[in-house]
Amino acid sequence: MIPYEELSKEELLEIKSDLDAQFEAIKAKGLNLDMSRGKPSTEQLNLSMEMMDVLTSESDLVCEEGVDCRNYGVLDGIKEAKQLLADMMEVPKDNIVIFGNSSLNIMYDTIARSMTHGVMGSTPWCKLDKVKFLCPVPGYDRHFAITEYFGIEMINIPMTPTGPDMDLVEKYVNNDPAVKGIWCVPKYSNPQGITYSDVTVHRFAALKPAAEDFRIFWDNAYGIHHLYEDKQDYLIEILMECKKEGNPDMVYKFSSTSKISFPGSGIGAIAASDANLEDIRKQMRIQTIGHDKLNQLRHARYFKDIHGMVQHMKRHADILRPKFDMVLSSLDRELSGLGIGSWMAPRGGYFISFDSMEGCAKAIVAKAKEAGLVMTNAGATFPYGKDPKDSNIRIAPSYPTVEELKTACEIFTLSVKLVSIDKLLSNILNI
Repeated sequence: MIPYEELSKEELLEIKSDLDAQFEAIKAKGLNLDMSRGKPSTEQLNLSMEMMDVLTSESDLVCEEGVDCRNYGVLDGIKEAKQLLADMMEVPKDNIVIFGNSSLNIMYDTIARSMTHGVMGSTPWCKLDKVKFLCPVPGYDRHFAITEYFGIEMINIPMTPTGPDMDLVEKYVNNDPAVKGIWCVPKYSNPQGITYSDVTVHRFAALKPAAEDFRIFWDNAYGIHHLYEDKQDYLIEILMECKKEGNPDMVYKFSSTSKISFPGSGIGAIAASDANLEDIRKQMRIQTIGHDKLNQLRHARYFKDIHGMVQHMKRHADILRPKFDMVLSSLDRELSGLGIGSWMAPRGGYFISFDSMEGCAKAIVAKAKEAGLVMTNAGATFPYGKDPKDSNIRIAPSYPTVEELKTACEIFTLSVKLVSIDKLLSNILNI
């Protein structure tokens, strides 16, 4: 294909005329497609339905500690659930606390506790003149929403093929005591699918923060969410690396079964040092008498161990892989060589990141919506919803059916072409 920018105005107008006709034909169908969030599909949710039969009115509901899971008690999670999540998170079970169904809620609680009561005896963040957080971009909108909600200043850190720009991370963390944390999705990052390199993880562990209460918020949401059996990324375990570097307290590691079992009824966990966990339990003793132990027991008895969980995730991959392959094939077939966009082929996770020509992302998303396809808002992958280049778009292939996804890809690539041509024609007319 010839790059669009090498075409004359007349050639671009001719292509645009044909694309407009295709777009109007699709628009006339009155479609209502949703590719806005990375939700598991109904087919994926059905994989875990046998979990509903694990506990019945005849079940023995006593956990390994001898506690009746129907009753009060066991503040930080039953032993068998802690072992299951610890193995998934690659940490000792004594360094883990089980919460409710959402790791996002644990992150919110952790920020809120830091604001009101500080971190391990430090000054509460709400009493400081300035609190800053580093935000690798493009990144996860729900992370950014938490720090924005608490009035924390967010600083963009560009992502590279090996993870966040560590030169910038080190500059901010090691020199500015107002920098209290950094958001990380280290494996199959949201939305690009990048996994942090060994060097990147080592540099994180070796940080020398100017703030004693600086913490790495390590959201390993996609730790076992591989798409391919023969192509899987490997990530060094961060808690152990921090301990080796003499920084055992510097990291909070989060994960959950949200996209493994049921997003609305999974179990979430935090892994951290003994000192961090004791600080967390102080709040928990006031906040709750314990989270849903029946759900913890249900998960532990259904999966049995990490091997059962890994096998379960292979079934998820069998559903997701054709969808990711379809989107990537469509992008390659329709847009490669045109010079109007770039993308990455992730090996796991839930998203595909697309970068359009600068100044086009919002218009592309709006164009797609005009034809009946709802996507994540352009700019959502940046703090405050402001993408400086207006170029990044997060594609979420998981929820639509394969047939819906085929149509969604057609709408998306048409929208990219039309908006890009308009941009190029505008540039020509301004010359």
